[in-house]
Amino acid sequence: MLADVSVTVQHGPADVPVHALTLDSRQAAPGFVFFALRGAATDGHQFIAKAVEQGAAVIVCEDLPAALNPATAYVQVPDSAEAMAHMAAAFYGHPSRSLQLIGVTGTNGKTTCATLLHKLLRELGYHTGLLSTVQNQIDEQVIPATHTTPDSIRLNELLARMVEAGCTHACMEVSSHAVVQHRTTALRFAGGIFTNLTHDHLDYHGTFDNYLKAKKGFFDQLPKTAFALSNADDKRGVVMLQNTAARRETYSLRSAATFRAKLIENAVHGLHLEVDGHDTQFRLIGVFNAYNLLAVYGAAVLLGEEPLEVLTVLSGLLSAPGRFEPVVSEKTRVTGIVDYAHTPDALENVLQTIADIRQPSQQVITVVGCGGNRDGAKRPIMAGLACQGSDRVVLTSDNPRFEDPNDILQQMQAGVKVQDLAKVLTIPDRREAIKTAVALAGPGDIVLVAGKGHETYQEIKGVKTDFDDKKVLTDMFDLLGK
Repeated sequence: MLADVSVTVQHGPADVPVHALTLDSRQAAPGFVFFALRGAATDGHQFIAKAVEQGAAVIVCEDLPAALNPATAYVQVPDSAEAMAHMAAAFYGHPSRSLQLIGVTGTNGKTTCATLLHKLLRELGYHTGLLSTVQNQIDEQVIPATHTTPDSIRLNELLARMVEAGCTHACMEVSSHAVVQHRTTALRFAGGIFTNLTHDHLDYHGTFDNYLKAKKGFFDQLPKTAFALSNADDKRGVVMLQNTAARRETYSLRSAATFRAKLIENAVHGLHLEVDGHDTQFRLIGVFNAYNLLAVYGAAVLLGEEPLEVLTVLSGLLSAPGRFEPVVSEKTRVTGIVDYAHTPDALENVLQTIADIRQPSQQVITVVGCGGNRDGAKRPIMAGLACQGSDRVVLTSDNPRFEDPNDILQQMQAGVKVQDLAKVLTIPDRREAIKTAVALAGPGDIVLVAGKGHETYQEIKGVKTDFDDKKVLTDMFDLLGK
């Protein structure tokens, strides 16, 4: 397990049988390796004594404790998270090496691209795994997801289960946090996709430059046997490819690229594109989905699939749950749209898509909030964009977490221009906000509920309670006779 690990000092018995790995001292037991990780909130080094007390066989840490148990093996390393990634990969038999593993990174579109590629490969007859924000899957078996990218122990365990189940391919989202925290270190990727880069996660990375470097770090780690497929229409697209050893490929709607598409029509029934000269209708809506479809098409072709067969299958696929997901009321045909848009760029894309397909008589009513304990700079921008693209706006809570929802809403209100004040309501209770938006909607109008998408909970003061935007929207249609 230490073959690829940079070891500073090794103390205690060297030939120790290992049965399991953990980064949670509460789970430590005989035969376990306990990894002491330094996190944003806690430092795992504080729990080494507890792990030893519970019988952990091996301790991996950056600083050795003052008192060492002679029966315990201690491995001091420069970076515990990096060591954990290499040891987890070795413990589970390097499962990524037995898969055609495709990673998708970027601010927006990761879930849609990973999900579409998984569906496409399944339709093409492959046993395929999926690791996404919405859910993890082995073929059609669903395994609930807790993070965009799991920790390296869980990640390698899931990949090993995919290999055991006969999977030949796997598609996964790669978050910026995952790259910085070494969660994907030691995985061998067959290819990487870059979607786009906009303002997000600055609460964690500190600066946009650090965020960009985190995304770029994924491509820097790709081997020369892999492909790196980047969005040529994003101004950071070329940056992602600068230092990669992988084969550099691009996709574009506007310029010369390896994979090129021309937008012919963007309508309520779907997209009409010309992809590499092939005229194709798709069921997905919106220019942002044209990019997602093109990225998935390019990745499949780079994996060796036949272009026309790929386009035929893609033309019949639907997007991931909570990604521009429509819900239409029975009586008055109000169209509700549930979308995960929680960044300025994503919200702008969704509102622009609605603007492209709406009729002049249709009113657009947007319900939007911003998450707590996250980047505050985007809050006034989000409110301003909602006003710009909507006839009525209801500002509300998203996942306030440990912040006061009213403080978040006050910051959002700062982005509302004087001329837009009359069309904005502020309702902290999200259920009441959705109810109000539905009440305001006339026959045929469009109600956009943005920010939470597929999530089925709301997080307040550390407690998650059931809350599903799609279900609440449907309930309000029924309650209000829409």
